[in-house]
Amino acid sequence: MSTDRGKGPVGSPDTRAGARIDFARSPRPTVGVEWEFALVDAQTRDLSNEATAVIAEIGENPRVHKELLRNTVEVVTGVCASAPEAMEDLRQTLGPARRIVRDRGMELFCAGTHPFAQWSTQKLTDAPRYAELIKRTQWWGRQMLIWGVHVHVGISSANKVMPIMSSLLNAYPHLLALSASSPWWGGEDTGYASNRAMMFQQLPTAGLPFQFQTWSEFEGFVHDQKKTGIIDHIDEVRWDIRPSPHLGTLEVRVCDGVSNLRELGALVALTHCLIVDLDRRLDAGEKLPTMPPWHVQENKWRAARYGLDAVIILDADSNERLVTDDLDDVLTRLQPVAKSLDCVDELAAVAEIPRVGGSYQRQRRVAEEHDGDLRAVVDALVAELVI
Repeated sequence: MSTDRGKGPVGSPDTRAGARIDFARSPRPTVGVEWEFALVDAQTRDLSNEATAVIAEIGENPRVHKELLRNTVEVVTGVCASAPEAMEDLRQTLGPARRIVRDRGMELFCAGTHPFAQWSTQKLTDAPRYAELIKRTQWWGRQMLIWGVHVHVGISSANKVMPIMSSLLNAYPHLLALSASSPWWGGEDTGYASNRAMMFQQLPTAGLPFQFQTWSEFEGFVHDQKKTGIIDHIDEVRWDIRPSPHLGTLEVRVCDGVSNLRELGALVALTHCLIVDLDRRLDAGEKLPTMPPWHVQENKWRAARYGLDAVIILDADSNERLVTDDLDDVLTRLQPVAKSLDCVDELAAVAEIPRVGGSYQRQRRVAEEHDGDLRAVVDALVAELVI
């Protein structure tokens, strides 16, 4: 528990000085990616708790990290200028890592959830912060058999972070619907496109962010969280979109796990363009559009439930539209931004996802073609990872 007790109420001069959070600032709109992979046994297609051994064989590599569960490895990029550069960075790490994984009789697998694995058989990574998380969250913490993608985009000033974050929530359903890849839970079809989104928000401090407009409001929030023992470190704020002050970025954690580089490149490009567009509109003196929290919350549920068939709320006036129809206009509007960020092809690839079917749709199709055999779904997802 936190021992930060402060000296006065939030907003008083002595407390506010102690609550200050320095934002590193990024002079350029850089991009970075964190991609979580599960290890699956090549024979049974079930999860394998061998991440510790895999990471040990890979050796000291800042691009490969351990995670909460021993069935998971995370591959990350360095600081990149564009989505194509980030994808090449990931390829360079994934090639050698996959060889090691395969030599040990496993495959790399990425989706928001595993089709049939059971949470009760998974082992925790040995680390104090993970032990503390499970001690506090108990059953819900043990349920976190989920994988996702996190995209960091550099922001030049702390004053921009909260307005951009609040406005970016308008695009939340687009990102979730496009990436939704978790229809299964413990061998059952949940009826959701993204069951992961519903599961992850059960953790304390996870889920949708508060719609603050100023950096000082965020500082006050973090101070309150620490003073009351809810968190000990700012990284324990697990919002779907959150600031990463030490990196000078806005971190977007909306997307389900993505099985292949082409779709990942498309989603990274879309995220990069959305944030840079909002940043530039702020610079132009524009007031960024937002929606009431109840609309944002409803959009998250609709995208998680219906995926690419979701009818989403567009604005504060409660207008609605099919998410894929709105996506077409979003992509058209972002084309000049994509050109300036050298990701025109990657952004254009976003439109392919609805045409070929989102991952959750492809998974259900494979299951139907194989008489409900979910091992075939695992095989199909593994096969999509072409490096």
